[in-house]
Amino acid sequence: MRTTMRRTKATWLISISGLLPLALAHPPSEFAGEKPNILFAIADDWGWPHASAYGDAVIKTPTFDRLAQEGALFHHAYVSSPSCTPSRGAILTGQWHWRLEGAGNLWSVLPDHFDTYPEILAAAGYETASRSKAWGPGRTETAGRHPAGPPGPKSLREFVASVPEGKPWCYWLGSHDPHRGYVKDSGAKSGMDLSKIKLFPHFPDSVEIRGDVADYYLEVQRFDRVVGEAIAELEALGQLDNTLVVMTGDHGMPFPRCKSNNYDSGARVPLAIRWPAHVKAGTVLNDFVSLIDLAPTFYQAAGVPIPPDVCGRSLLALMAGVDESDRSYVLHGKERHVPGQEAPNNGGYPTRALRTHDFLYLHNFFPDRWPNGTPHYQKATIPNAWLADCDNGPTKTYMFENRDKDEHHRRLYDLSFGKRPADELYDLKKDPNQLVNVAADPAYAKTLMELNGRLFAELKETLDPRVTGRGPDFDQFPYLGSGPRFPGAKK
Repeated sequence: MRTTMRRTKATWLISISGLLPLALAHPPSEFAGEKPNILFAIADDWGWPHASAYGDAVIKTPTFDRLAQEGALFHHAYVSSPSCTPSRGAILTGQWHWRLEGAGNLWSVLPDHFDTYPEILAAAGYETASRSKAWGPGRTETAGRHPAGPPGPKSLREFVASVPEGKPWCYWLGSHDPHRGYVKDSGAKSGMDLSKIKLFPHFPDSVEIRGDVADYYLEVQRFDRVVGEAIAELEALGQLDNTLVVMTGDHGMPFPRCKSNNYDSGARVPLAIRWPAHVKAGTVLNDFVSLIDLAPTFYQAAGVPIPPDVCGRSLLALMAGVDESDRSYVLHGKERHVPGQEAPNNGGYPTRALRTHDFLYLHNFFPDRWPNGTPHYQKATIPNAWLADCDNGPTKTYMFENRDKDEHHRRLYDLSFGKRPADELYDLKKDPNQLVNVAADPAYAKTLMELNGRLFAELKETLDPRVTGRGPDFDQFPYLGSGPRFPGAKK
């Protein structure tokens, strides 16, 4: 672990027994005598429920399905933020993205004083390495730092062979799939039946969109094969069963109202964990978990003390069926994805969310801003940036070009790209797809007040600058990337 300056302010969390210092909220490790290997496999833009283990009739994910069958399948796993950089930073540190300063934004800078689980495990004797996309996009404060582990061999077999005998290892298996762009019609040409694809109901039903989703499916399947190859290598080496394997995605699919949005289509992800010694095969969990829970899970499994600034909670007790903590809800949120507002506004669309089994509540701090970037690209802060929080692709183009086709198309366009009120509330028993905002309905006034109070209490306790008024202004951090441009616009 690097020696860096650390904060001295106490960090707290809300537990079922009240307020406790975070350092005291984690029980001592029960696995101190064991040092499992750790394989963490993460896809880029792979969201729930796009795996055959979740009942998708078209996509084929045999590796993910196997891990779920031989371990635990999570039905309610959420990222801290539905944006690459903050999601990955939260996973690596075990902290909410709103605590990570500039790294709470896309294309940001990760400060040196935030340690990551691969760095801490390396200091504890683990051999670490990463492959393909790791933390980012962005840069580290000190050049040359590798938050997910130093780049290793492309083959997991090669990396494992390089590890001294008896030494545990931690490997980050990344991928750029299923991030755009796609080879158009590749999904259909692979033999997928487009008519059987179950679209999110906020998409219009068209051949163009079904084809676009199929192309995304094909890249998810390619990621699944990459992880499958790694699993096969571990089996051949006799190291699979002493390896804690996790497979997930960093947020929802790169489509309208998905990636960079705090609905289930953006913040909910697939998650399967296999560790035969401690996770019973066929475990199915409907409790709410966050991917910030993974870092403390790895620490506990490795017998490493959980750092006091970690916000997540180890999943080992939950998977063993002995977790007594409150997992009836989960938090997530968003800061700046792309600076997609109109000049000179360099800000994002900050949102915080609280999800229970019955409701999804979202608070949008600046409802006057465009939630997915301005459609008026001529006025954009980034020249010609067009609906810039949504990646360009056939679905986005179809929805824009057909927005005035009829009332149905206009409603779906507005759900994805139109402005939103400060408060959104969705009754999931009646509206599981989160399409009808009932925040202004008097019948839900009590529920709205209760969820608002719970959310803001949690955010205050976790020192969220948006709520405490203390800390950085996320809109002022530099943005190091570009953004989706209006097709055909002059450079």
